[in-house]
Amino acid sequence: MNDQTAADAPDAAPERLGLGFGPMDWFAARPRFAALLGAICISFSGIFYLNAAVSPSTGTVYRALFGLPLLALVAWTERRRSGPLPARTVRLSAIAGIFFIGDLMTWHLAIAAVGAGLATVLGNLQVIIVGFIAWLAFGERPSRATLIALPIVLVGVVFISGVVGAGAYGANPALGVALGIGTAFCYAGYLLTIRMGGRDQSRPAGPVATATFVTFLGALFVGVVSGDFDPTPSAASLFWLLLYGVTSQSLGYLLISISLPRLPAVITSVILLAQPVITVGLARVLIGETPSAAQTVGVALVIGGIAIATVPMGRILGGLRRDPGGDLG
Repeated sequence: MNDQTAADAPDAAPERLGLGFGPMDWFAARPRFAALLGAICISFSGIFYLNAAVSPSTGTVYRALFGLPLLALVAWTERRRSGPLPARTVRLSAIAGIFFIGDLMTWHLAIAAVGAGLATVLGNLQVIIVGFIAWLAFGERPSRATLIALPIVLVGVVFISGVVGAGAYGANPALGVALGIGTAFCYAGYLLTIRMGGRDQSRPAGPVATATFVTFLGALFVGVVSGDFDPTPSAASLFWLLLYGVTSQSLGYLLISISLPRLPAVITSVILLAQPVITVGLARVLIGETPSAAQTVGVALVIGGIAIATVPMGRILGGLRRDPGGDLG
C-alpha cells in the first residue's frame, strides 16, 4: 500500500469512478477522508490483536477469515464488471499470500516481545527494504533519499532494541527488533509480488482477496501442524478478532487502495507515515505501553528516516516557493 501518484480527483462523482460497489464509490469520491479513515483502521491492528489474547497462528487465521467476506464481495463486483483476473496475477497473488503469512506471524510474535506500537514501527521498515530488494532483483537503483535514510533508520532500530539506555519496554526488545525486521522483509516480499502481478486500479480487491484466502489456508495448516492454532477462542477473543479482521484486512485496505491512486504523492506519503505514529500513540493511551526514552528516540529516528525516503520534499519545497500561502493538497 505504497502506491503514489500525482493524480487527484477528490470531487469526482462516484458514477465516474466506476468501482461498481456503491459504498466504495462513495469513499473513492472522497479520497482524503478515505485514506485517513483507512490509516486509522489499520492503526488499531496491534491493539485488537493484543486484546484478543490469542496465539500468532490463531490471530492470523481469524484475521484472514473475518477479513475475507468484504474483500470477496468487492472482488466479485470487480469480476462482473471487468472479467476474471489474469492467471499470472492469480498465481502471484497466491505467492503474496504466503509472504503475508510470514508477515503476520512474525509481527504477532514481535508484538509479544516489544509491544504493539514498537512492533508496528519496525514493520514499516518495509519502505526501505522494498527499495533495496527492487535494486537487487530488478535493477531499480534506490533513490538518494533512501540511501540517506538507511543509516538513520538503522540507528533508530538499535535504540528500539534496548541496547542503548535503561528501562526498555517489552519482554524481549532485542528479539522484538529481530522479529520486526523479519516482518518488514515478509511484507516487502508481499508488496513486490503483488506489484509483479500488475497494478489494475479497476480491480484493487481481487488480488488481495486471493492472497487473503491463501493466507487463511496456509496459516491454518501451519497452526494445526505446530499445535499453535486454537479452533475455539472465547467469545471475547472472537469479538476482538472480528474487529481485527474487518478493520485491518478488508476495510482499511480497501479504503487506502481506492484512495491513494487519486491523491497527490505528498498527501499519500504523509498519510502512510502517520499510521505507525498513530499506533504508538494509541498503544500508550489505550493499553499503557510506555517505551523508554531511548526507544522513543529510536521511534523518532525510524519514522524520520522513512519520511526522508518517502515524502517528496522537493515537491513540497517547490510548491511552497510557487505559492507560499497555498494548499499543497
